[in-house]
Amino acid sequence: MNIHEMQQEIIRLKKEKDICILAHSYQAKEIIEIADFTGDSYVLSVKAKSVPQKTVIMCGVKFMAETVKMLSPEKTVIMPNPTAGCPMAEQMDVEYINSVKKEYPDYSVVAYVNTTAALKTIADVCVTSASAVNIVKKMPEKNILFIPDCNLGDYVAKQLPDKNIKLLKGGCPAHGSMRKEDVIKAKEEHPNALFLVHPECPPEVVSYADYVGSTSGIMKYAEESDAKEFIIGTENSIAELLSYQLSEKKFYFLSKDLICADMKATTLVDVYQAVLGIGGGSVELDKDTIEQAVKCIERMIELGD
Repeated sequence: MNIHEMQQEIIRLKKEKDICILAHSYQAKEIIEIADFTGDSYVLSVKAKSVPQKTVIMCGVKFMAETVKMLSPEKTVIMPNPTAGCPMAEQMDVEYINSVKKEYPDYSVVAYVNTTAALKTIADVCVTSASAVNIVKKMPEKNILFIPDCNLGDYVAKQLPDKNIKLLKGGCPAHGSMRKEDVIKAKEEHPNALFLVHPECPPEVVSYADYVGSTSGIMKYAEESDAKEFIIGTENSIAELLSYQLSEKKFYFLSKDLICADMKATTLVDVYQAVLGIGGGSVELDKDTIEQAVKCIERMIELGD
C-alpha cells in the first residue's frame, strides 16, 4: 500500500467508524492531509468539544491529547503513537512546583498549555503562546510564577513590566537550542527575508524578529504580509507547510536542527493502525484530575474573552 492508498483507506475508515482526526500543525504533511482539523494544541482541544464524533484521534503529543480529554471527558481520545511526549511539558512535576509555591506563597501560577494534566491541577490559569500576554495583563494578580517555559515567560515579562514575573529554568529543547548565530547566518544567506519567530526561542533570538508570535500567528502573518521571503523561527514543519500553502512565497528554516522528534514520532502508519483499532493508546484521566485541571483552562477562556 502506498501513501496515497493508505490515506484514502484512513479517510474511508474514519467515516465508517465515526472518528474525528485532529493533527497539530507540526505533524507531517501526509497526516495533515487526512485530518479533519489542524491547528495548535488549544484550538484543536476546543474543536474536539464541538465535533459530533465520540472518538477522537489526536496526532500530536501527550499533553495535547490530555487537554482534549479534559475538555471532552465523555469522548474516547486516542494517541496513534503513545510514546510521543513533550520534554517541556514533562520537565516539571507537581512536587517541584508546590515546593516553589511555598517559597513564593503570594504568587499566582500561570501554566503554559504545554504542561501535563497533573501540573494544570495546581495552576491558577492556563495560557497559550498566542494568549499569554493578554491573559497575564488581565489578571488582577501582580505576582506571577510562570511555568514551564522561561523563554515565553521572559517575552511576557518584557511586555508587562508592571508585573512581577518569576521564571524557572525550563522550556522547549528544540526552540531553546537556537542562538543568535543561527539568526545571523540565516539573515546573511537570505538578506531580503523577514524573520518570524516563536517566543519559545531564547531572548537573544527573539530580539532579531520582525514578528514574534505563536505558530498560528506566524502562519497568519506570512499569509497576510506583502513580503515574499521569510525565515521561520519555529519547528521546521511550519516552513514546509507554508511552502505548500503559499507557493508564490519563499520560506527558509532558521536552522536545520529546529526539529521536534516527538512530533515526528507519529507516522501515517500509526494513524492507519489507530483507525483500524489495532494500534495507538487511549488517554485516561481520573475524574478528580479532570475537575481540578480544567479550572485553569476555564479561567483562561474567561480572561481571554
